[in-house]
Amino acid sequence: MSDAATPTLSDDSVTVRKVPLRDRLPVISHLRRSVGLQRTMLVLGLVITAVFLLTALFAPLLAPYGFAQQEADGVKFGTQQAPSAMNLLGTTVGGYDVLSRVIWGAQTALLVILCAIAFSIFLGIFLGLVGGYFGGWLDRILVVLCDAIYAFPSLLLAIVMSIAITKGQSTLWGGILATAISITVVFVPQYFRVIRAEVVRVKAEPFVESARVIGVPTGRILLRHVLRNSTRSLPVVVTLNASEALLTLAGLGFLGFGIEATAAAEWGYDLNRSVSDVTSGIWWTAIPPGVAIVLAVLGITLVGESLNDLSDPRLRTRRRAGRAPAPVTAVDPSTAPAAARATADPAGPPASAPSDGSPS
Repeated sequence: MSDAATPTLSDDSVTVRKVPLRDRLPVISHLRRSVGLQRTMLVLGLVITAVFLLTALFAPLLAPYGFAQQEADGVKFGTQQAPSAMNLLGTTVGGYDVLSRVIWGAQTALLVILCAIAFSIFLGIFLGLVGGYFGGWLDRILVVLCDAIYAFPSLLLAIVMSIAITKGQSTLWGGILATAISITVVFVPQYFRVIRAEVVRVKAEPFVESARVIGVPTGRILLRHVLRNSTRSLPVVVTLNASEALLTLAGLGFLGFGIEATAAAEWGYDLNRSVSDVTSGIWWTAIPPGVAIVLAVLGITLVGESLNDLSDPRLRTRRRAGRAPAPVTAVDPSTAPAAARATADPAGPPASAPSDGSPS
């Protein structure tokens, strides 16, 4: 065959469109796919969550005083003082600045959420991989154990774990790690269930069977083939669990099992100390930490629910089915162009029977 007959591909014959990096990011891709009320909820959640994160990251710069500071320029703060120029949101019953403790409380909440989610993901993924891939008696034991833990009320289990771990610790990282571990025990069964279900599905795929047949080591199969295809739903679970971790932290602090006031600022503890102030008309000690908890949980929950809706193919199909169909304009066939009539009816009109009786 001559060279002239050999088909060649020029540089312009095939166009490969590269997807920008910003369109491959999970939140950005979900934001571009969202519409209407769903986009509004996602944007609102992202804005609130961004404010929470920025407040936590820049707490040392934003807070006018330290979380345990009781005086400034040699002037001691009064207890339960009304908002003033020195204390914009007043002071607590312990003589702390309310605004400073609210800002520093965001940092404490973020540290606890990050530690709890990191511990939960590591343990949950490890146990889910082992149980889902190998199965057998080990999988049955893990399933029964996680179901037993999951049957307990989450806050009660966190309280028990906090009492068993803290043992009077009042340091910053001691209290944060103790609270994070208490929340981790609650979250591990959720990640185990999610990862195990995905691993059971993925390990039956042909590419995993092929890797096993050609002698690929088990560890490499787990990490490169099974794990990489079993974590697609983790971002949604992480986002939803972040708000639950914040509520659990606030619940522990409100009940007196969280971080002490001298170790770190914590919204639940401050809310507990301000309950008796509300009946006396001292509103400024209770409303700021309460509003902070509500807004942080609301923002993270809006993001999580929006991502959950956009990641569910059934909900996407339902949204597409609910959209109004495009209007159809009736066209008179006699006025349509001949090419259009030929395209619409390529076979042409049906042949009529001959009138002279001759065979067709």
